[in-house]
Amino acid sequence: MSSTGRAGRPKVSSRETLAEAACELFLERGYDATSVADITQRAGVSRSSFFNYFASKSDVLWSGVDERIGQAVRSLEQLAGSATGESVRDILLLIVRDFAPDPLALALRNAAAMGLEDELVRDTGLRLARLSSAVSRAASAAGVDVIRADILGAAHAAAVLSSLRVWAEQGAGQGAPETVLRQALGTIHDLPWS
Repeated sequence: MSSTGRAGRPKVSSRETLAEAACELFLERGYDATSVADITQRAGVSRSSFFNYFASKSDVLWSGVDERIGQAVRSLEQLAGSATGESVRDILLLIVRDFAPDPLALALRNAAAMGLEDELVRDTGLRLARLSSAVSRAASAAGVDVIRADILGAAHAAAVLSSLRVWAEQGAGQGAPETVLRQALGTIHDLPWS
């Protein structure tokens, strides 16, 4: 027999329950007016349970993408000096492959209603910088000059994050973010790796 949180809602994992509660509250009250305590109360879990899964309120939105970016960064590091434009693009495509609608997709689609516009710009910038730096390091390790490596890193990272945003705004579930990213990567083909 499964326990329930709010009336009629079967409990799933605490992580999923917290994410659902947070998104509901962000839509109802706005991001700034929602506290971690509000989220845990709605989810029916303790404050310490929240911090077992998320470091901050913002992490509720980004945790799924952050895991994928972390894996991409590790994969880019493993390329060492053998990075090519194709191998880097293959790794970046894994960030969005089989990406299902999640709290970030909901937030990107409803940013104004949730009062998240500024927060998303700031948080996107952090992910952009992390991914850009990883691609740039891979390009530099493969012998690409520093300026070209930085430009390649910025362009490829922007393609990933822009694709996720466009996919979500079009209605996550209406298509695959991988298709959107492939199109975005096609727009930067004029930036040759070497």
